[in-house]
Amino acid sequence: MQKQITSILKVLELAERLKFELRHSYTSSGRQESVAEHTWRMALMAVLIEPLLKQKVDTARLLKMIIIHDLVEAEATDISALDVLRNPEIRLNKVERERKAIENLRSALQDSNGDEIYELFYEFEEKETYESKVANALDKLEVQLQHNHADFLTWEELEYDMCYMMDKHVLFDTTLFELKTQIENQATEKMQLNGINTDVIKQRVLGEVR
Repeated sequence: MQKQITSILKVLELAERLKFELRHSYTSSGRQESVAEHTWRMALMAVLIEPLLKQKVDTARLLKMIIIHDLVEAEATDISALDVLRNPEIRLNKVERERKAIENLRSALQDSNGDEIYELFYEFEEKETYESKVANALDKLEVQLQHNHADFLTWEELEYDMCYMMDKHVLFDTTLFELKTQIENQATEKMQLNGINTDVIKQRVLGEVR
């Protein structure tokens, strides 16, 4: 027991970095958000949306997956989706860094639930189970929701397009699709208020998707 608790405390010390590991997104107060803040609101979204999902979900597993999915960034650091879109080669580096980080976590917690955490991480990444699809959808939707809350001056042009790239993550569930639609509508309104022709953006993005 003593050895297990010691290992857990070391992982918690590592996880504390997520409180100051910054993401690309900004808060409505004007500062960059942390990974920990993103994860927390994803978990809250899961709790709030769970009763409305069309299929019964294992809530405990869903919440575990959400809490675990970005834990690797305490070691591997956060890499913006924008950077990956600009340079797809970065994705390979990201995958390798996260692989090493999750293996280190499994090793550090080998006397407790290291294997479970390892499996949850890859379940999220593979997006084959219902819980992992929900977690992935909430991950993408929380990002856009945070952009909607931020000052428009913090948006990059590439993010205009990304507002209309969320369909593929939510088509499996009508509730999540409705959540996506309302978040997308908020983004559209924000862009239009700032003089952006969203019809042109939609045509371009939807044309590329098709």
